[in-house]
Amino acid sequence: MGVGTSGAKSAPRARDVRDTPALPRAGQHDDRLDADHGAGHDADHGVGLGSQPGGELGIDPDDLPDGLVIADENGRVIRFNAAAARITAVPAAAALGRHLESALPLEDLEGRRWWQLTDPYGGLAIRVGQPERNLLLPGGREVLVSARYVRTAPTGPVRRVVVSLRDTEARRRTERSHAELIATVAHELRSPLTSVKGFTATLLAKWERFTDDQKKLMLETVDADANRVTRLIAELLDISRIDSGRLEVRRQPVDIGAAVGRHIQAYVTSGQPADRFLLRLEQPLPPLWADPDKIDQVLSNLLENAVRHGEGTVTIDVTPSASPREREDGENAATSVTVSDEGTGIPEESMNRVFTRFWRGSKRGGTGLGLYIVKGIVEAHGGTITVGRAPGGGAEFRFTLPVGTPAYLL
Repeated sequence: MGVGTSGAKSAPRARDVRDTPALPRAGQHDDRLDADHGAGHDADHGVGLGSQPGGELGIDPDDLPDGLVIADENGRVIRFNAAAARITAVPAAAALGRHLESALPLEDLEGRRWWQLTDPYGGLAIRVGQPERNLLLPGGREVLVSARYVRTAPTGPVRRVVVSLRDTEARRRTERSHAELIATVAHELRSPLTSVKGFTATLLAKWERFTDDQKKLMLETVDADANRVTRLIAELLDISRIDSGRLEVRRQPVDIGAAVGRHIQAYVTSGQPADRFLLRLEQPLPPLWADPDKIDQVLSNLLENAVRHGEGTVTIDVTPSASPREREDGENAATSVTVSDEGTGIPEESMNRVFTRFWRGSKRGGTGLGLYIVKGIVEAHGGTITVGRAPGGGAEFRFTLPVGTPAYLL
C-alpha cells in the first residue's frame, strides 16, 4: 500500500507503478483529474519508487538528486521537482499545468526546438523514449536530458512523458581537467622531442664535422630527453590507472630503510653533498609488504621535491606507527615515512591543492603530476599521505602504509 494512501486508492496507484517500472511516477490516482489537482495529490503523498516485502517505499520527488519533470497524456506538466526548478531556474509553481514545450523549452545544439523535433505524443508509436543528450535551456545553459514515454500498451498512446534533467557542471569540470592534461602533456612532449629531432638530424647531416666530445654531448642530451619523454608517458599511464581504479599493487617484502638509502646514495653520486641528507630509522620496524617499484616511485617524487624545491637538510624519518585502519590488538601495524626540508615551505592556502593535478610549488620545472600519482599509489596500498609544515620551516610530507602478510599468503 502506498505511503499516505488508503485501501480505496491503492489499486489505481499500483497500476501507475506497473506502467512505469524503475521510474518515478506522478502519483495521479485518476487520469480525469486536472494537472493542478494531480500535482497537489503528489505533494501530499510523495512518489513511490519500487517496493519492498513490507510495503511500498515512499520517496518525495523533491529528494531526488536529478531534475524530474512529468507531463500527462495531454502534455501538461504535473510534476516539476526541486532539482528541476534549480537546474532550469523556473519555479515549480510556474511550470505546473503548463504545456511541456512551454514549461521546459529546450533546443538542440543546432538551435532546433527539441519537443517539435522529437514529437513524443505524435511520433513513432514504437518509440519508448529519448537517450541522454546535451540540450540548451533559454540563455544557452547546457543540460543533460533523457526522456521516457509511458504507454498503456506497447504501441498505444503516450500516457506520461517522464523527463530527467542533469546539470553538466561536473562533467564540464572533468572535461576541463582532461583538456588541461592534454595541453600540459603536449607542451611537455614538444620540448624534448624538438631537442631529440634537432640533434639527431644535425648528427646525421654533419657527422664528420663534429669531434668525439661534441658527438658524445649531443647523444647524452638526446638520451636525457628520451628519458624525460619515457617518464612523462609512464606518468600518463599511472594517472589513467589511478583514475579508473586499475592501479595494480604487487606486494612483496620491502626494506623501506634500504630503499630510502638507495635514493640518498643516488643523489650523492650525482653531486649532492652527503651531509644534506639525514636518515633516521626507528627500530624495530614491522615487516612491510608493498610493491617495491611503486614505493620507489613515491620516495623518488618526495625526495626530488625536497631537493629541488626545498633548502637546507632533507630529513627522512622512518618509524613504526598505528595503522590507518583500526587494529583490535592495538599493535603498531604500519610504517610511516616523513620527508621534510628547511625551505620556505608550502603556503597555508595551497595545502589543500598539493595532491591535485598540475599543482606546482614553484616554477622550477615539473609537470605538476608527481604528487597526484604519489597519493594514488599510497591509497592503492591502503595507506594515507598528508602534507604540513616541518619543524625547520619547510614542507613535510608523511605517508603511512599498513604492514603485514597479504591474506593470500596466510
